[in-house]
Amino acid sequence: MTEYSELPDWPRASGKPAVSASIRFCPEDFQVDEVLNFEFDGEGEHLLVHVRKCNQNTADLAQKLARHAGVKVRDIGYAGLKDRNAITTQWFSVWLPGKPDPDWSAFEDDDVQILDSYRHRRKLQRGALQGNRFVIVLRDVEFEKTGDQQSHLKTLEQQLAVIQKQGVPNYFGEQRFGRGGKNLSEAVAMFNGRRVKARHLRSLYLSSARSFLFNEVLAARITADNWLQALPGEVLMLAGSRSFFVADELNEEIEQRLASGDVLPSGPLWGRGELASQQDAEALEQNALAGQTVYREGLQEAGLKQERRALRLAVSGFQWQWLSEGKNLQLRFELPAGCYATSVLRELIQSRC
Repeated sequence: MTEYSELPDWPRASGKPAVSASIRFCPEDFQVDEVLNFEFDGEGEHLLVHVRKCNQNTADLAQKLARHAGVKVRDIGYAGLKDRNAITTQWFSVWLPGKPDPDWSAFEDDDVQILDSYRHRRKLQRGALQGNRFVIVLRDVEFEKTGDQQSHLKTLEQQLAVIQKQGVPNYFGEQRFGRGGKNLSEAVAMFNGRRVKARHLRSLYLSSARSFLFNEVLAARITADNWLQALPGEVLMLAGSRSFFVADELNEEIEQRLASGDVLPSGPLWGRGELASQQDAEALEQNALAGQTVYREGLQEAGLKQERRALRLAVSGFQWQWLSEGKNLQLRFELPAGCYATSVLRELIQSRC
């Protein structure tokens, strides 16, 4: 197994883009709105607070909300982390047993706006999201190939249409691995015996190692040009759920369900136990991870169990619009929880920042 000083440039479904653009030129260029996966109770000991923030990371804002509400930071809940260099709307919960709602009009922070609040019976838990809505502006789009710009523009429009129809490879984004893959190096050190006391860091390193193995399998499927297909012994996931079944035999019904997006090929989230895949699918996964013994054994010893993740990421509501006389491209789309906007962007452009 190689310890990476930088992440591999995992293959893209349509090859390396011949288009470059600037991302996150300003916070307004990257807007994210959380979509919760439940309805509000309207009563209870917890207060759900909807905020819009900029130039703030989630952990820092949680501390500010705790101070204003007069509670401990452990009494603050949130469903997911949101970028600092972006404009995001996000939900937090504040535990207020027997206490009135704080006066949010007195909350003073130029980078934070309290939008609304609702009572709820339960603390907001990590992952309690349906997904996230994105509005992203790609600035100063340039075509790297010489020649007819109209032809290059047509090619890009075709690629946008492909993403709209079939989605993109469901890679874990580079932010999962830390700068230069640092989290992977930390995971190796932990697997080799270094003690990590902080629970959140241990979880971070385990997730990074697991995500890396998944990306390696997905990369092998893209290289083999079968990431959208079912192989003999394929583990097929039901769209929008974690349920899956093994396709012992491929038939017309399976092909129709694949084509409709009802079921999706999957890859392993590594842990204890046997791979769910069989036959050709299992052989491909084993071969792709043959050199990753440290990660595999480390995850097994940590007690994680074998799970699955879809190889294809459907990009819901995907729309695009040219701005500033064709120089900037605005994208709008929604992704399920746990999926990455960077996985969509890397299929389209090479980032200049």
